[in-house]
Amino acid sequence: MSLSRSSKTGTGSPWDGEFARYFDERAHSLRATAYLLCGDWHQAEDITQAALLKLYLAWPRLSRHDALDGYARKIVLRTFLSEHRRVWRKREKLTDALPDVPSETSGTEQEMLVRHALSGIAPKQRAVLVLRYFEDLSVEETAAALGCSTGNVKSQGARGLATLRKRLGPHFSELALSGAHDDGR
Repeated sequence: MSLSRSSKTGTGSPWDGEFARYFDERAHSLRATAYLLCGDWHQAEDITQAALLKLYLAWPRLSRHDALDGYARKIVLRTFLSEHRRVWRKREKLTDALPDVPSETSGTEQEMLVRHALSGIAPKQRAVLVLRYFEDLSVEETAAALGCSTGNVKSQGARGLATLRKRLGPHFSELALSGAHDDGR
């Protein structure tokens, strides 16, 4: 299936090449952000594909291509949040049963521990934590991405961190100490 609107003629849109370059450069990063938000590689792929489709459709209307990363991140974030607002019966049913094929796992035990703890945090709080601490956005940039006030970002962040600390339990101090050693010791 082609994203081009003029697929009948066989010619692509004038912006196809430019979008393809952007896709090649940023799709992996957007998928990683989506994974941090949802905690599932398959769902992250779906979120990323939906976000990139929305970006492609908006591409000719975008006047500032220098600000695409922030706009694309906002689309990923809003796609993730809209998935969690769906009526529960429209969602796929998740089970505790292991899949037939092992899922993609990468990273250290500590990274997996943090990702697991993140998965139990409310979606808006998780979005704030991912944008602030994984994407390294400022409070103001996070508020702009979420479309809320800076006070809301601060309170959601504080609540999210408190929940993360609680979910990590005794591992929290371990992670804090190892993070201090990674910063230059």
